[in-house]
Amino acid sequence: MINDSHSNEIDFEERLSPHFTVGEMMRSGKAVGMGIKNVPEVNPAPGEASRAEVIENLRELCRCVLEPLRRRVGRVIVVGGYRCEAVNRAVHGAEHSQHMRGEAVDIHVTGLEMCRKYAAILSQTDFDQMILEPQESIKKRWIHISYRRDGKNRHQILGAK
Repeated sequence: MINDSHSNEIDFEERLSPHFTVGEMMRSGKAVGMGIKNVPEVNPAPGEASRAEVIENLRELCRCVLEPLRRRVGRVIVVGGYRCEAVNRAVHGAEHSQHMRGEAVDIHVTGLEMCRKYAAILSQTDFDQMILEPQESIKKRWIHISYRRDGKNRHQILGAK
């Protein structure tokens, strides 16, 4: 748990929802490999989301999108959630990626059939954007799904190029 607004400590075991933790949503293989601390700032630069905002965004993403999926399919494997600016640059993410606000997550799917099943279930939630990526890959697939807690969700479905 974040002890207070001035603390640098995050409880990575904190539950955001019944099946998802803060640590799971902030884990990044790229960050570990590059020695980057992938946590949101307590007092960010103007225009960036604060740690408290990121955690609330992640909580709502889990509650409104990931938990409904998990109820239908069982275990959901998160391959990427929150990204600090350095990690976002390292993975060549969009300049204003929703991952940097805790509004997006990438989930692993093992093939086209699973991708279609997950997409059909996720499309019944109040999501902002769903990107099925990478389309051309046989082995490596994931679904990017985002949710805005301000309620301005676009229900946009895209295929990665």
